Amino acid sequence: MSNKCDLLNVGVATGNNVSHSNRKTRRRFLPNLKEIAFQSDVLGVAVKLKVATSTLRTINKYGNIDAFLVNFRFAKLSPLAQKLRGKIKKKLIKKGELDTVKITKEPKKLTENKSKKVKTA
Repeated sequence: MSNKCDLLNVGVATGNNVSHSNRKTRRRFLPNLKEIAFQSDVLGVAVKLKVATSTLRTINKYGNIDAFLVNFRFAKLSPLAQKLRGKIKKKLIKKGELDTVKITKEPKKLTENKSKKVKTA
């Protein structure tokens, strides 16, 4: 059983224990994984995944598992999450509801620098 998040590949990190005398010994930082069943509204099934708590906070930010998978960057998703995202997007396109889930970012507007003050004497 691997210590990896099923959605974002958050895994074991390594580092050093540093003592008071500055001796360094190798250690492992294990991710905080929880096994959670997410209800997919689009697919209509519960998806049971092993997820890091940091990923869980990100899913809560997006609203639900469907919105997270559709809107999160494809390259950062694990292969399992990429397959799940493909199924969800196909179903949304078939229903014609992809625009309701997709978050579009507005381009940044150029504003003039208002910090320049004219000195009056």
